[in-house]
Amino acid sequence: MKLLHVDSSINGTNSNSRKLSQTIVAQWMATHPDTQVDYLDLANETPNHLSRHALGFRLPPSDASLSQEQKHENHISETLVSQFLEADVIVVGVPLYNFSIPSQLKSWIDRLAQAGRTFRYTENGPIGLAGDKTLIVALTRGGVYSDSEAGQAMEHQESYLKTIFGFFGVTDIRVIRAEGTDLGPDSRAKALEQAITAIDEVVALPLTGQKDTVAA
Repeated sequence: MKLLHVDSSINGTNSNSRKLSQTIVAQWMATHPDTQVDYLDLANETPNHLSRHALGFRLPPSDASLSQEQKHENHISETLVSQFLEADVIVVGVPLYNFSIPSQLKSWIDRLAQAGRTFRYTENGPIGLAGDKTLIVALTRGGVYSDSEAGQAMEHQESYLKTIFGFFGVTDIRVIRAEGTDLGPDSRAKALEQAITAIDEVVALPLTGQKDTVAA
């Protein structure tokens, strides 16, 4: 089994999402010791944002019209999508930045969204090609968004991740939330404690391909 561990926070050792994603991986390894772990730190290894050069993967590698910059960007895209496709389990630490995900994480996802690799178009609409994976996301939020309609309308973190990975065909999406981490030390401690407790339940779930969400 292969696990891909992805962090996206820019806050280093002070990051709550990194602490949670590390805890998830540690607990996963405790129950699945034969798992091979690959780590990607998007804050330090950020792929370039999409540009006309980075869209070169739409052309065959042998296409004579590809520039050297396009070939370089193609190599990055191929490396990232292959790494994703080879993983059975993906663990992603995701802080909430300005009601959405970090731009570093968006850059990574944009490299994964390749027709013929993670999805394909059919006469009946797109079909995801990555349905054999389990995605575990550790979400951290300074405020509380999940318990009101107004908060849910402002949140484009969990909703976006479920949409895009669902588009890739992933149905086993497991969500851990730590909310209110900027509302004082007591609120932060309670949020992280509840999230860590939820990790036990999430890791214990079988790899059934069914969507399971645990809110902390």
